[in-house]
Amino acid sequence: MPTKDDFIKQEGTEFPGKTYVEHLLRPVFNDQRDYLFKHMFNIHRAYVIMLSEQRILDKSEAAKILRGVETIAKIDPQTLTYNPQFEDLFFMIEHKISEEIGPNLAGSMHMARSRNDMGIAMYRLVLREHILTLTESALLLARALLEKIGEHAETVMTAYTHTQPAQPTTLGHYLTAVLDILLRDIERLQSAYETVNCSPMGAAALSTTSFPIDRNRVCELLGFSRLIENSYDAVAGADYLIETATAVLTLMTNSGRWIQDFLQLVTREHDIIKVADPYVQISSIMPQKRNPVSIEHSRALASSSSGEALAAIAMIHNTPFGDIVDTEDDLQPHLYRSYEKANRVIHLLHAVIRTMEVNKDLALARAKTCCITITELADFLAKEKGVPFRAAHKIASTIAKKCASENQELNELPLQTVQQILTAHHEHLALTQDEWEDIICPIQFVKRRSIQGGPNPEEVRRMAGERNLVIQQARARLEPEYSRLKNMDNELGSLISKIVEDS
Repeated sequence: MPTKDDFIKQEGTEFPGKTYVEHLLRPVFNDQRDYLFKHMFNIHRAYVIMLSEQRILDKSEAAKILRGVETIAKIDPQTLTYNPQFEDLFFMIEHKISEEIGPNLAGSMHMARSRNDMGIAMYRLVLREHILTLTESALLLARALLEKIGEHAETVMTAYTHTQPAQPTTLGHYLTAVLDILLRDIERLQSAYETVNCSPMGAAALSTTSFPIDRNRVCELLGFSRLIENSYDAVAGADYLIETATAVLTLMTNSGRWIQDFLQLVTREHDIIKVADPYVQISSIMPQKRNPVSIEHSRALASSSSGEALAAIAMIHNTPFGDIVDTEDDLQPHLYRSYEKANRVIHLLHAVIRTMEVNKDLALARAKTCCITITELADFLAKEKGVPFRAAHKIASTIAKKCASENQELNELPLQTVQQILTAHHEHLALTQDEWEDIICPIQFVKRRSIQGGPNPEEVRRMAGERNLVIQQARARLEPEYSRLKNMDNELGSLISKIVEDS
């Protein structure tokens, strides 16, 4: 361990110290380079155009600045490395533009703005892309689920409560529940997008500026949908980060629950779902293994994505309401990584679901075990035989206990034995063989449950049809947004060309 004097010699006596460089400035620079580079230049372009239109810059100055901006924008960002001469990427790029067009012009393009409003605008532009990408991927998964719902509206299977066999349902009914949650997750993503897609530009440090800028024009040129009007809110508000984090956190938490179900259903013991060969891996020593690694990785990545989102929320908690580094460069990559991992999860699940095989016969056979149709007996006795419901439930419970004590399934229990239990409770109570077989049939159990939202195949198909419309509507909101942003990029390019050509 070096002495204090030796340590100071290693660190240096001026900002930034070696430790500060190695453990903060260089990692932050790399994140800025990897995520913010192109958005920084779009902000430069939009802002210079606005300054020109407002006559804060004359057209010849704006043209020279934009030429310099376009020249530096062509740099491959991966060639940039941290230089202690510059605090961060922002100042490095300003220096490069200054070398290209001179320090006075380079300085002029920063009139009436600050790293505060510019930084937050860059963060919002990056998050906007991530939310759009994940929303599009989630809609792809929704389509895959809808396809499987149609295929398996009549695939009877066991539903579980408290991890125990409960009642028959269908795979289509189960997947509709998964789809409904996913569609709500998509709504949350789209809501987060609306919160994120707002412009802070023109707030400057926090109190705007005395220059006659047009904040709405910059907002428009950057493709933001509206302005964050209050300038203090523009630099202090972090709810856009919290909403972005909670949207992906909810999606990954919800997905993790049914991922866990899938990992159970693909086991040899259950053997209901078979993952396609491209998404399983054999053991290095046990060649008979079909390890469902695609689903396992999905679970791990979903947890990792959730952790990144939670980290962002934790970093905001109990911070002052104002411009503060806690919500800036140290936090932002957590959200970017959270969305990137979530996107990987959704694509893996899409591939698994589109290509999986379902053992329908085994699923049906399992639905005939564990007395899971016994509630139908109670319903039938109350509805068709006039037995008070509690008494009917008691009879059903007695028969279930009888099966358990004799290690029998309902379909193995002779009607004569059933009849003895019935008459022991009610002297004149009786079932025919057809009635008994109908009661214990899981297919009939499912068909009878045609109440809205139930597992009856026609009801599942009706729900699927409505969900198809919801997916179409979500897609209809997404596609125009991509077109709008592309059009704004094109307009930005056209305006730059016009200013440069006219000068």
